[in-house]
Amino acid sequence: MPKPVKEEKPRVLMEEFRVKNAPDDFGMADEKWNFKKFAKKFRINIIRMDNLEMEFDLIGIQPAFANAFRRLMLSEVPSMAIEKVMIKNNTSIIQDEVLAHRLGLIPLKADPRLFEYRPEDATEGTEFDTLEYSLKVKCVNNKTQPKDSFRTEDLYENHSVYSSQIKWHPIGNQASVHKEADVGPVHGDILISKMRPGHELDLHLVAVKGIGKDHAKFSPVATASYRLLPDIQLTRKIDGGDATLLQSCFSPGVIGIDSEGRAFVRDARYDICSRNVYRYESIKDAVVLSRIRDHFIFNVESVGAMPASVIFVEAVKVLRNKCKSLLDELNEL
Repeated sequence: MPKPVKEEKPRVLMEEFRVKNAPDDFGMADEKWNFKKFAKKFRINIIRMDNLEMEFDLIGIQPAFANAFRRLMLSEVPSMAIEKVMIKNNTSIIQDEVLAHRLGLIPLKADPRLFEYRPEDATEGTEFDTLEYSLKVKCVNNKTQPKDSFRTEDLYENHSVYSSQIKWHPIGNQASVHKEADVGPVHGDILISKMRPGHELDLHLVAVKGIGKDHAKFSPVATASYRLLPDIQLTRKIDGGDATLLQSCFSPGVIGIDSEGRAFVRDARYDICSRNVYRYESIKDAVVLSRIRDHFIFNVESVGAMPASVIFVEAVKVLRNKCKSLLDELNEL
């Protein structure tokens, strides 16, 4: 019975002082685009997922596409953020422009898919493209403070201003469509300012829809990154003290030791590819380190407005629309 043919994957070899392509691997950039081949190999594996974070694998795809998804999630998937701050009164120690910048970076729960982009020439917002808030806080002495207490919480009221104190003011028919809990700040414990008696904030805030390409505050992700899948192969038997030494050269859980004291590759996925193994003459020749060129491990962390899985789908839609626009332009020519 013939042995199954092992599928050779495109690899980048990580030698001691350089990185190079594996033998007979000329890189995917030199391959002609073949949709049937792509459709056969391409797949997405979800490793873990919750409302804020998602780790998934893109397999059988070219680096240009993987990087396109990363860039789209960072800079072209829209979100809602505070754009304008009308300051009626600010007697705190924070300057007006610094205060406005801090407020703009507070992530909002508002789902951007439910709103439209505000026209550039619009002087006032509508219920379809704008959210309005207010922040009115004054710090005063606590009249009921206990004796002999020096705790800030006992001496003053409103000594710390948090994002939970931002109040939403519906425009038009917004109150029947949205709930305050669904359009307010993602986290209520974000510290905006610290104050002392006599300090006061009276602000009017306006939030609109935008994209991270215009300002980082509109980016829907805290981070969106990818890395190539590590691959570790042992070329000979390693046991005894060398097995323990090999295990210490890699991230925890990557190298295991069996009951007979032999080292084996348990899970290369989470190795950081530090190449520490090349420091030791006794084991440096027993390991081949590489990365799979068409296997991308994505990590996406949402700021809270949309789940990470939805952000990735929205990025795919943005790329699809860009491709459609390009085809339409070419057809007109």
